Amino acid sequence: MKHGFVRMAAVTPKIRVADPMYNAQAVCACLDRCFEEKVKVAVLPELCLTSFTCQDLFLQERLLDGAKEALREVIAHTKGRDALVFAGLPLEKDGKLYNVAAAIQDGRLLGFVPKRNIPNYAEFYEVRHFAAGSMRAETVEFDGQEVPFGANLLFACSNVPGLTVGCEICEDVWVADPPSTGLAKAGATVIVNLSASNETVGKDDYRRELLKATSARLIAGYVYACAGEGESTQDLVFAGHNMILENGSILAEAGLFENGMVVSELDLGRLRHERRRMTTFVQEGQENYEKISFALRMEETPLTRSFAPRPFVPDDGKLRERRCEEILAIQALGLKKRYEHTGSQSAVIGVSGGLDSTLALLVTARAFDLLGMDRSRILSVTMPCFGTTDRTYENACRLARALGSALREVNIREAVRVHFGDIGQDQDRHDVTYENGQARERTQVLMDLANQTGGLVIGTGDMSELALGWATYNGDHMSMYGVNAGVPKTLVRHLVQYCADTCRDADLKEVLLDVLDTPVSPELLPPVDGVISQKTEDLVGPYELHDFFLYYMLRCGFSPAKVYRIAVRAFAGLYEEETVLKWLKTFYRRFFSQQFKRSCLPDGPKVGSVALSPRGDLRMPSDAALAVWQKELDAI
Repeated sequence: MKHGFVRMAAVTPKIRVADPMYNAQAVCACLDRCFEEKVKVAVLPELCLTSFTCQDLFLQERLLDGAKEALREVIAHTKGRDALVFAGLPLEKDGKLYNVAAAIQDGRLLGFVPKRNIPNYAEFYEVRHFAAGSMRAETVEFDGQEVPFGANLLFACSNVPGLTVGCEICEDVWVADPPSTGLAKAGATVIVNLSASNETVGKDDYRRELLKATSARLIAGYVYACAGEGESTQDLVFAGHNMILENGSILAEAGLFENGMVVSELDLGRLRHERRRMTTFVQEGQENYEKISFALRMEETPLTRSFAPRPFVPDDGKLRERRCEEILAIQALGLKKRYEHTGSQSAVIGVSGGLDSTLALLVTARAFDLLGMDRSRILSVTMPCFGTTDRTYENACRLARALGSALREVNIREAVRVHFGDIGQDQDRHDVTYENGQARERTQVLMDLANQTGGLVIGTGDMSELALGWATYNGDHMSMYGVNAGVPKTLVRHLVQYCADTCRDADLKEVLLDVLDTPVSPELLPPVDGVISQKTEDLVGPYELHDFFLYYMLRCGFSPAKVYRIAVRAFAGLYEEETVLKWLKTFYRRFFSQQFKRSCLPDGPKVGSVALSPRGDLRMPSDAALAVWQKELDAI
């Protein structure tokens, strides 16, 4: 369970209607597969030891006795096995019949959880057979032992931090106030659902969205095991639609009409971090629940789940296009409000022919269209200096003209030389002063032009640069509104690509595509044979790695070792483990040392779940020590 990963399984055995001993054997065969795959929590369907579709046979005492015999077989089969198992059966208590989930671990029967919401509509008529479970802490006699019985049972693992399991059964999750709400508020991080949800056209879509919303609302893992082939098809068909979800995301899902098993690892560490972060998630009502303790063997969980190598960029093309449109709208509307408030008459943007300034200019053009202001009031300023190449210079000019903005060239070479002379900087010494002197001169030009034209300087720096501190303090670090401040570098590229694909302007599309094809560079060092010599990713590392590190460190609260582990998995075949570790260490070092730059950022809109604004998501001291993170990095 290293790093908080715990393996779960949702299993649908092929059973026979009203044949408990056959079904017990089918369940045990499925559990053997779970044990082989080191599953720690295994969930089987509702009433799987008898079948859900027994109808009035549920009233037959022989079937109920057979269900108990089947349960004994399953309990014995788990002896010496390291998993918490949930299996469904009918159980009589105090003259009433209940639809229950039996919780079993290492040959012990830990408790019975009864179904609370008994449907009696449409194709369901369970009230004919079953009583509704209550929240009272009760017991029921089974094989001479008093076993906890109630819908208020929580199964808490004593040696796995955060593993507390609550249980509900089928209809329970479909009601307005599901038991899982109280279970989660009382401390359950994982909800299991034993279900026999029949299949009708479109029901799988509704079920999928319902469980995604439930797991997200509860900030919990959700393991859903559904009845499938083997149930009676007299009137209904069951499809075995098993799912494992985590905080709104589906980790594993079975195909319809395919009895089998889905397996994935829930990340308890992430769930606990998210609950700590969400101050509106309040744990309460624990006094109304009974905790039943169990223990698991501690071991490293092999990972089968995947991690998106580009967490800020959706893999699905249509979703990515929709996100791009939303982000551009957020950026443009943020800038529009700033103009409405200040009454500014122009925008001043330093255009370099690179991705970030290209996106900023595209966003500003959108904002001006929304304001009804002529794009000629946008002043695109190109400021060639020692590192400027013909390619980026031409692209900057072409972009400004294609978008209808005004274009102005201010060659800063001589001004920088004069400044170097003033401070005694050797022009042949290409150090940080040489580079930053150019960046600060450009910012001074932009600020003064904004004063001349009654405008605002639009910032171009993106979130990835801010995370790494890859910005000149009081140079490109400074602006009057930073439209890209919430956009990571990996997403900037897709936003520009989206604009190229949708602009319906051949000239604009051509220049945008060439910008996309240009290496990322601040162009502060002289080119070699007319080609960019200073490539950012050669110096600070690949942005796709840094964006990955940023997301999982800041958004998910992962430790360096955990970030490293999943990065190696996500980028397998692209980067060697040593390369991932090298840039991970660079990321942490720069993230901590450069916070002082983020502590005085200009305003800029948040566009996603991660942001670095000191007024918003990241309240971090500028002098926070790296020591505890460095200790773990050194141990990797």
